[in-house]
Amino acid sequence: MTERRRSALHRDAGTLSVGPSAMHWDGTGLTVSIDEVTPVIPKRVKGTIRLYPEAVVNHPVALDADARHCWWPIAPCARVEVELEDPSLSWSGSGYFDFNTGEVPLEESFHRWNWCRASVPEGTVVLYDLLDRDDQSCSLAIRFDPRTGVSDFEAPPPARLKKSFWGMRRSTRSERGVEAKVLETLEDSPFYTRSVVGTRLLGRDVTAIHESVDLDRFANPVVQAMLPWRMPRRFV
Repeated sequence: MTERRRSALHRDAGTLSVGPSAMHWDGTGLTVSIDEVTPVIPKRVKGTIRLYPEAVVNHPVALDADARHCWWPIAPCARVEVELEDPSLSWSGSGYFDFNTGEVPLEESFHRWNWCRASVPEGTVVLYDLLDRDDQSCSLAIRFDPRTGVSDFEAPPPARLKKSFWGMRRSTRSERGVEAKVLETLEDSPFYTRSVVGTRLLGRDVTAIHESVDLDRFANPVVQAMLPWRMPRRFV
């Protein structure tokens, strides 16, 4: 999440580089080369991530009524290999690759959202719950299957999760009779959390990656003043 000047950005048909880090698509897989320094307590993070899609979605999904914000789950089912030099870590397993794009800042369009992604034997399940500035809600429940394609399913009822250390509201969905739980908090800030949650979807107990975003909090001047400490700004 390092912020850099425009001169640090370079891209062509197959590569996107920002400063010393880059992503390259070779037609079969995405290679991400990372060379960064962590904020607050400086530590180097250097290594390579390789992502091999098992299913590809070729179009974005509008998240608001005016289609000013779109979400594109490019590779909802994928195999991922992580090899870090610093720190010395390696990992491989199922993964996911998406991106969001918008014509205006997120805080102009939304109050908040909750999102989660879980692996199931048939592929990947994604839930998205958003509340826009007109207090209109949007809920997505999508199943991605490499064999049969993309399909919607009926989202189970909302389920509250334990608030974070910063008091962030977290919620997801779970089938009746099963309590959704936060198993681990991976990232906690005044406006954003990323967590591991346990819930029940499509008749199965699943472990999901979950995120909550509160854009009212994000727009608060105090939070804005804190951002450079979490998202360092490099001028070279």
